[in-house]
Amino acid sequence: MTHKRTLVTCALPYANGPVHIGHLAGAYIPGDIFVRYLRMRGEDVLFICGSDEHGVPITIKARERGVSPQDIVDQYHQVMKDAFSGLGINFDIYSRTSSAVHAEHAAAFFRKLYDQDNFITQESEQLYDDQAKMFLTDRLIEGTCPKCRNPHAYGDQCEKCGSTLSPDELLDPKSKLSGSTPVKKKTKHWYLPLNQYEPWLRDWILEQHKEWKTNVYGQCKSWLDGGLQPRAVTRDLDWGVPVPVDGAEGKVLYVWFDAPIGYISNTKELLPQSWEKWWKDPDTRLVHFIGKDNIVFHCIVFPSMLKAHGQYILPDNVPANEFLNLEGDKISTSRNWAVWVHEYEEQFPGQEDVLRYVLTANAPETKDNDFTWKDFQSRNNSELVAIFGNFVNRAVVLTHKYFGGAVPASLKPEPIDAETLAAIKPCREALEKYIETYHFREALKEAMNMARIGNKYISDMEPWKTAKTDMDRTASILNTCLQICADLAIAFEPFTPFSAQKLRDILRVGIDAGSDHRAGEGTPTVNFYREGEGRALHTGIAPSQDIVLNWEMLGSAQLLPAGHQLGEAVLLFQKIEDAVVDAQIARLEAIKAQREAAEAARAAAEAAKKVEPQKAEVTFDQFDAMDIRTATVLAAERVPKTDKLLKLTIDTGLDQRTIVSGIAQYYAPEDMIGKQICILANLAPRVIRGIESRGMILMAKQGDGKMRFITPQEAVVNGAVIG
Repeated sequence: MTHKRTLVTCALPYANGPVHIGHLAGAYIPGDIFVRYLRMRGEDVLFICGSDEHGVPITIKARERGVSPQDIVDQYHQVMKDAFSGLGINFDIYSRTSSAVHAEHAAAFFRKLYDQDNFITQESEQLYDDQAKMFLTDRLIEGTCPKCRNPHAYGDQCEKCGSTLSPDELLDPKSKLSGSTPVKKKTKHWYLPLNQYEPWLRDWILEQHKEWKTNVYGQCKSWLDGGLQPRAVTRDLDWGVPVPVDGAEGKVLYVWFDAPIGYISNTKELLPQSWEKWWKDPDTRLVHFIGKDNIVFHCIVFPSMLKAHGQYILPDNVPANEFLNLEGDKISTSRNWAVWVHEYEEQFPGQEDVLRYVLTANAPETKDNDFTWKDFQSRNNSELVAIFGNFVNRAVVLTHKYFGGAVPASLKPEPIDAETLAAIKPCREALEKYIETYHFREALKEAMNMARIGNKYISDMEPWKTAKTDMDRTASILNTCLQICADLAIAFEPFTPFSAQKLRDILRVGIDAGSDHRAGEGTPTVNFYREGEGRALHTGIAPSQDIVLNWEMLGSAQLLPAGHQLGEAVLLFQKIEDAVVDAQIARLEAIKAQREAAEAARAAAEAAKKVEPQKAEVTFDQFDAMDIRTATVLAAERVPKTDKLLKLTIDTGLDQRTIVSGIAQYYAPEDMIGKQICILANLAPRVIRGIESRGMILMAKQGDGKMRFITPQEAVVNGAVIG
């Protein structure tokens, strides 16, 4: 280890909605696993996160709700903070970019780059809403996509065909604020010339960081090979950190520039006296946990900002994950296609670790992966309950049954006992290798392999049978099982901390949790069991007689001494029944059905607006030859053995006649009687299904194919000529 400390950040979640499982799988659970592991190894670690609270989507949501942007971010900041805490993701600080500390530090960061001439300025014409009196961001502009003709494309993208667009490409662009047609207006902005950093980035990433995950390295290479362009660091908006230079009134820092500085300002807020050692000392290792949509910002843009500043360390690694889908469909906040973390915590109390386990086991580490409720149920029931929980419960229950709950001495060991305990060490070595290279899915498999070893051992040894003839051998078997239980209490702490704590309660042991910076500069933390107090686990320095586990003890032969008294057996996990997951699946199916119905209605409405092209020109004489008159329907009936035809008896003012019309799918016969219509009276008679039809009813055909009558605005005499 060449570093003295590790600074771990997780992507600042955007405060315009709650946290969903895609966020957890992408960045936050992997980051928490890594931090817990390092702390157990005795490393000095700082875990930083907070809400990203600036930008246009928040202002749009505020306008829609008729509240201020601050109201929006206040709501979601607390929702997200509570959701993380509820899953055991314990940041040293979870702050926000709307804080005073952040505003001051972000402005100072910009000002230093400005004073060093690291920016270039460009004047350009941008779309402006004269009614709303503001420049329009891409998402505030809507128009028709030039490629697929979707009338609801945004200024940056068409979500129907997926095309990347610019506002200038939209047909008939409109402001989403006022509905007016925007005009072009000149504005000046500051840009970070990323192209100037391209040679350095090529060497720093492509040559010096070939160990980065393939998905991260590949995306960086693709961006660099495509050539970098200057990127605006300011924008015209009234919500954000004001640009701290003269002539920048009405401008704020662009959210992509503003947000990553939040890592630094949050650290400064937590440790005002010592924050610089975490960001400026080369003995600090910096690791960013993010999703793939943030790779370019954390691997190219933010490092370029830090390089330009000149005083900060650069990321050592950016182990980004890909996307997690839900039941085969892309997770979408706008479509409500998600499992929201705060709702999960309400609906599955006490089962936080199940979600942590499943999301780690299915982590989209190098490619997109899928979460399904059936897999969630299967992994809980067949792995957590049937293997991990089953082994621990049998070992503890049998110890209470045969030895009064005290760890028995290994009185009659056999080679299989030592071999079984020795098998834990290779699992530990593999687990460490995988965590330290950011392969948490494989690391979890190794932790579960330890439980499999124990479960197989107790099943093969059958201590409930040996107890009938050889209690000494039974003692040795259960001693081996309990040592593996203690190993599991260590190994699963990074992955399933609630269950690991519950297991330590049963074993009446504590664990060295490393340094905790939430109270200031960092103090040792030991979780331990103390009998007779409210909760089993406390924080402090354990008395000498208590057993305190740490990572280095994992795989040791004897963690629990003979005679150590266990707590009562408690089930670590509960079986999840079919009805529970069926209800979740039904909820998603209802959401999908509602969405599909809304999309179908929208498509029908759009189709109805379509107008058929004009037919070939006719002469006035041709038109004048048509005798179009008003008439009233006297009787109507369906034509037998047809689905579309109605037989209508009508009064033309000249006579009563029959017309056969293909409108049965739009109108019931009883709805036709008494209706005044328009007809082409002098159309040559035609026999249809044996019925002579004299004339044609005039109908308006919509783009979706639906037919509607052409009727007089007010009642007129039958036979009135139209022309």
